[in-house]
Amino acid sequence: MSDISLEVKIGSLELKNPILTASGTFGYGLESRDFFDVSQLGGIITKSLSLKPRKGNPPQRIVETPSGMLNAIGLANIGVENFIKEKLPELIKLNTKIIVNIAASTIEEYVECVEILDKEKIDAFEINVSCPNVKEGGLEFGRDVRKVGEITSKVVAKTSKPVIIKLTPNVTSISDFARISKEEGATAVSAVNTFVGMSIDIFTRRPKLSHNTGGLSGPAIRPLALAKVFEVVQNVDIPVIGIGGIISPEDALEFLIVGAKAVQIGTHNFVDPKGPIKIIEGLKSYLKKMNYNNINDLIGTLELNK
Repeated sequence: MSDISLEVKIGSLELKNPILTASGTFGYGLESRDFFDVSQLGGIITKSLSLKPRKGNPPQRIVETPSGMLNAIGLANIGVENFIKEKLPELIKLNTKIIVNIAASTIEEYVECVEILDKEKIDAFEINVSCPNVKEGGLEFGRDVRKVGEITSKVVAKTSKPVIIKLTPNVTSISDFARISKEEGATAVSAVNTFVGMSIDIFTRRPKLSHNTGGLSGPAIRPLALAKVFEVVQNVDIPVIGIGGIISPEDALEFLIVGAKAVQIGTHNFVDPKGPIKIIEGLKSYLKKMNYNNINDLIGTLELNK
């Protein structure tokens, strides 16, 4: 299977294969080195970083649900400067692409984070717009088309590195947000972030999460996420990175066939730390079985029913 190519491109970002790790599920990219050679991955997307360290929400912050999990971590992280000092020196030694996820409470904070990190040896940015806008009463940036456009244009102006906008699914028309991202200069979009969910303790009659609601991820959301990726691919000419409940090569192939250029493995990392590597091997086996030499010949080959 050595003659089978899994290489894909997201704009100028060249990946050895289409398997990335989703932000928030793979730490800062170093924690899994004892489980497998992470250089085999197409790329690592770091835990969300904000300008200053954040403690996040108090426990309970994670709740298991049927075929998935709810989380309300609250973007806990060590901050940009600590990341540069403590994590990045080891991270850049890995033979894979490093994509830094940025989270912020204001548009100015997004811009400042990118300005600081743009000087470092990272390969791309993923901008998490599913953050509360503190200047406008906590409304999520990602639910306002104008704000997504403004964030995109201002971030793109501060870097020559690829910029990926991570879209929330909690909107009426996700393709509108992909479209404005493209118009304002984004290299690609990743779809989707988590769906809003809730779980109740029937004995206390209180939400199980301290934050009341949280983000639902895992296999439970895969059909929903796939439909969102399909919507974006059908309506906007911009590379899409698929996310949502991928736990097997077959799951990844669904997103690729629909038209995603790459995929991210998220919640499955908590279940099987070697899961991403198994998916890479599964993709190779499938391509060999189906007589494909290059994964790009498979991407976007969906044939719709009439």
